[in-house]
Order: sequence, then C-alpha cells, then structure tokens
Amino acid sequence: MVFAADATERARRVRFIIFDVDGVLTDGGIYTGETGEFMKPFYVRDGLGIRLWQNEGFGTAIITGRKSAIVSLRAAELKIEDTYLGHIDKRSAYADIKARHGLLDEEIAYIGDDLVDLAVMGQVGFAAAPADAADEVCALSHFVAHAPGGRGAVREIVEFLLKAQGRWAEIVARFSAPTKVTNVSQ
Repeated sequence: MVFAADATERARRVRFIIFDVDGVLTDGGIYTGETGEFMKPFYVRDGLGIRLWQNEGFGTAIITGRKSAIVSLRAAELKIEDTYLGHIDKRSAYADIKARHGLLDEEIAYIGDDLVDLAVMGQVGFAAAPADAADEVCALSHFVAHAPGGRGAVREIVEFLLKAQGRWAEIVARFSAPTKVTNVSQ
C-alpha cells in the first residue's frame, strides 16, 4: 500500500464512501455467456468491509459507467441504496449524493480505478485506488491499496479508514467475543 502523508488525517473526516464497480468492486472483467448474459465476480471480503463500514453508521453509494442488473442485485444485497448506473460522467451523480446526504467534499471517499473516475476523485476529501488502477488514478489518490480491484482492495481501504478513525479494534473485538455477530451479510 502507498499513501499520502496526510492520508490518515483525511481518513478521519470520511463519513461516506462512493465506489466505482468495474475494476474496483470487480476485477474489471466482463464475462459473457452464450445467451448474452453478463457476469461479474465480486469478492466476499470486500462485501464484508462495506457492511462493517455501514454498521458503524456510515453511508455508501455506487457510481458506475455501465448499466447492469448484476450490479443492482449486488448493491441491494449490500444495502447500498444510492446506486447510479450508466454514468460515464460521474460528476452529476456525485453532486446529487452530496446534496441528498448533506455532505461536504472532505467527508467523502471515492474509490476508482480508471480515467472516468478522475473528475470525482479530484473533488473528494479521500481518493483511493486498487493496486492495478491506471497510473493517473494512482497519482491522484491519497491511498493506493496493495490488493487489486475485485480482490480485496475495497476491504483494505475500508480497514484503513476505520483504523484511522479508531474503530477497527472494537470491530475485531465484536467478532472475537463469544456472543453472536449479526447484520454483516457479505
């Protein structure tokens, strides 16, 4: 992982994470079956990281350039209500999220991997990327994960945010306790 000198301070202010999908929540591959259906692999640890973030009372959203029923299904499974599909230019969706939730730029993290993400990444308080993101995206990011997209980058970034906010040890303790852990479907 690589992070900017002020990454921890920036991470402390984050209350909301916006995710790109292809190359961030997935490995960037698009799998087409013989009947034309598209499939996308999602990584379960990334899903758990998102749910842990939400369980701390924080918000999440998706902005993606593609329209995909599979993304809608995964977003519903992860309880991500703000899902913007088919937004190549992500700036209007970003403005809508800020307005709907009363957020300031510095309270938002955005995780992206390619050129279509640059405009929003330049506005947020905490920009992050998977290890295999485009060079221009990595250069703009406050945190670049060790893991690639769709294989743990989101989880790594969420853990960094939660650790910076002093919440990670308590989360781990809840899973270590003999009592039942609930509401963390991945």
